[in-house]
Parts: sequence; structure tokens; C-alpha cells
Amino acid sequence: MPLRTPGEFGRVAVVMGGNSAEREVSLDSGRNVLEALKARGIDAHAIDGIPALLDALRAGHFARVFNILHGQHGGGEDGVLQGALESLNIPYTGSGVLGSALSMDKVRAKQVWQAIGLPTPRYVALRRGGDVHAAAAELGLPVIVKPACEGSSVGITRVFEASDLAAAVALAERYPGDLIVEQLIEGDELTVSILGDRVLPSIRIVPKGAYYDYHAKYVAEDTQYICPGLDDAEAEAELRALARAAFDALACGGWGRVDVMRDRQGRNWLLEVNTAPGMTTHSLVPKAAATVGIPFDELCQRVLETSFDSTPARAGGDA
Repeated sequence: MPLRTPGEFGRVAVVMGGNSAEREVSLDSGRNVLEALKARGIDAHAIDGIPALLDALRAGHFARVFNILHGQHGGGEDGVLQGALESLNIPYTGSGVLGSALSMDKVRAKQVWQAIGLPTPRYVALRRGGDVHAAAAELGLPVIVKPACEGSSVGITRVFEASDLAAAVALAERYPGDLIVEQLIEGDELTVSILGDRVLPSIRIVPKGAYYDYHAKYVAEDTQYICPGLDDAEAEAELRALARAAFDALACGGWGRVDVMRDRQGRNWLLEVNTAPGMTTHSLVPKAAATVGIPFDELCQRVLETSFDSTPARAGGDA
């Protein structure tokens, strides 16, 4: 499909930063997106955070929004911003209210996937003050302890010994909301990017250290990204189909990224969906797009094109 001309987008707000735990990553993503859109002749402007954005929109300064906020509680990825934009009848990129809210809540996302038979690691939802030792005993060590509604590996601990559970809970409880204790799947970490109707090749992530943690994602220069992530064409097609099904099941739309673990037996396990993925120099969606001949500036425009989408999933899943 041919891309729209720059003038068809009108004045675009690139909303970034905010006040979530992922503020710095969002600012980095936003600067890159802003530069790319401007390079393509689009009248794009930076806005920091939701209050400033809503003030500007009510004043009539922008025609549409490129949402590159990350996280919840002011991060713009949990459905709150989407609801505000819909109330103002402002087009925006990415998933609607329902898709954003479901994807941010790892427990609810897993419940949806389990209900339709999609594979996801076993878990226990843990209220603050809950018995983490009982949860770990139910699942069996090793487990992952993490906030139920955060991204970018924020607050995550991999626990192999029961003596480490208390420290893992203390870290996760630094962030708002409840926790989740999840079966640790050992194997390869993969991710699949969605761009409109297109499912991009998977990426297999090979960090220099033991795990793909925050440092490996955003700081380290020695993490390897292998794309496509699977050598076998049939296995790759199966993985992409699973990612698409997981994305659609959560009523997501526009663009996003589905994270998966592939165990030693070749079974895929869904971890989460990111509805406003990073767009930094280390980020995964740009890497996948580049392998199919979509440079970064074109990718940003194609994401902005999703703001014209009016499918039920994009509108919030009300259909």
C-alpha cells in the first residue's frame, strides 16, 4: 500500500517521556521517532507526558498523536491515554483502550490466552503481602517474580533458591500494583513484531550475560540479534502465527511486539505483548523491519499510518 503524503497527517504530536518507570527509554524512543518523522516531511512536534498533551489537544494544536510513551501510571500504555484520546476524537497510533489495558496487565493477558488454548507459562497472581513461598512451591523452582503491570524488565528477578524469594518480592514491590510469580522457561528468548496486517520475522536474542535484562536491552553493545530467529521455515511460520493469534486475542491493533520463550523441546510460550515498543538504537521492532527492507524513518511513518485505522480492535475492542 502506498504511503500517505506528509500533509495528510496534519500536525502530529509525538508524546514521550511521561512519569512511568520507563520514562528515560520513552524519551530516547521519542527523540528518534520525532527526527524520523521530520526527515520525511511530517509536521511532528515533541510533547512530554499526558497532561501537556491533553492541554495541547484541547487547544486544537494537533490533528493526531504518535504515542511512544512506555509503561503504566502516566506511561500511556495502559489504556488511560487511549480513553482520553477517544473522548476527544483524536486519532492515535497503536492499540485501543481494551488492547492496551489487557496487554499491560500480565495476569489478565494470560487468562485470555489460557481461555483460548494459547501456551503461556504457569503462574500465580500474588497480592502484596501474599505468600510467595506458597506460590513458588505450587509452581516449583525456578520461577520469575515480577510486577504484574510493568515492562522493560523492570523489577524482575529470576529465583532459583527459596532463600532469594523475599529479596525478589522486595524489588518487585518497588513498583505499583500486584505481583506475578511465573514458571521460568529455560531456552531461547524470541520476539515477533507486528506492523498493521504484517507479521515481521522473529528475532532471537542472545545476550552476552545469562539473561536479556534491562542492561542488555538498553545499554550493552554486545547483545546479538538473530533475524529470523529460527532457521526452520515451518517453525518460524508457526511462531509468527502464534504471535499474531496472541496479539489479536488481546484486541491489540496497529503495531506491537510479542515476546516468547522457546524451550529446549522446541515449544513456544507466550510472555507478553508490548503495545508501544521501544524505538531506540537497541530496540527490536526497527531491527525486524530492517531485515525486510523497511528503514527506520519509513517504519515510523508506517506506524503513524496506523492512526488512520478504525477496526474494532483499534477502537478499543467494543465490537
